[in-house]
Amino acid sequence: MQKTIRLASGIGLSILGVIGLILPIMPGWIFLIPGLIILADFFPPVKRLLEWAKSKDPRKQ
Repeated sequence: MQKTIRLASGIGLSILGVIGLILPIMPGWIFLIPGLIILADFFPPVKRLLEWAKSKDPRKQ
């Protein structure tokens, strides 16, 4: 049950984030980033995407 709720919230936040990127009313990245972080536990390609994004952080170099 908890996995289903986490998966649904990750998908919901990601969809809301994409809508926010398209519409100029709200910033989409505020919803997209947490949604992708939640979905990284369930989908390996999303986890690789987040690891790639973390490697681009200039503070880690």
